[in-house]
Amino acid sequence: MSNLTGTLIKMPAQREAPVAYELALGEQRTSLNAFLGKPLRLTFSGNIFCNACGRKTKKSYSQGHCFPCMKKLARCDMCVMKPETCHYFEGTCREPEWGDSHCMVEHIVYLANTSGLKVGITRHTQVPTRWIDQGATQALPLLKVATRQLSGFVEVALADMVADKTNWRAMLKGGEAPLDLKAEAKRLLPEIKEKLAEITLKYGENAITVLDEPVVELSYPVLEYPTKITSHNFDKNPEVAGTLLGIKGQYLMLDTGVINLRKFTGYEVTLG
Repeated sequence: MSNLTGTLIKMPAQREAPVAYELALGEQRTSLNAFLGKPLRLTFSGNIFCNACGRKTKKSYSQGHCFPCMKKLARCDMCVMKPETCHYFEGTCREPEWGDSHCMVEHIVYLANTSGLKVGITRHTQVPTRWIDQGATQALPLLKVATRQLSGFVEVALADMVADKTNWRAMLKGGEAPLDLKAEAKRLLPEIKEKLAEITLKYGENAITVLDEPVVELSYPVLEYPTKITSHNFDKNPEVAGTLLGIKGQYLMLDTGVINLRKFTGYEVTLG
């Protein structure tokens, strides 16, 4: 195939068995699953472009933004990482319209099996994409919550008992033991009963809905998991090459090491 060049964004993925991944370079898309077991080479040109405004930047901030956009865009605010600190209601949101479409909408609080049991939140429109991006092998929606901030309150309560971060190194080594997520939900929900009642009392009966959904099972296109994790980094070496052994989360697993493509959003790369 001829070389493809464009700016990286996170890999689009479709829930299939296994998950079907594409490499996205600008507007161009190509199947990555088709490269399994074959040589793959990605070469960074040295150019980085802002994912929001398109201007050339020497450094990428907040997963693909130039410094001015990082400072002014709501998607780069700290409350995106810590939704319980949302300040939309104080009238200080950097982009109220963005907040309307991304924060003031229903969110799902879920349990997942990534590198073990974890709790997380996502917009209802990002199911199951969020779970795929994290490399989860199992996921269970627990609660439907009216806003992102409220989902953050619930996540913080659950994080006292369950991890809210993925150990990416363990995730990439595979071999996660199956978990009984239904049993975990039955164990955990009573522990936050008072918190849920507090939120409902303050924000209304429709603020939180307890869900009864089936466990979602996910599998990934992996021929061989690495036993030792070595990371590629375009900032240190502009060429990443090797035989593609697997794809999981937003990582490519090569026989030469792994690379998190989402980390390099906005980098101009050629697929050779």
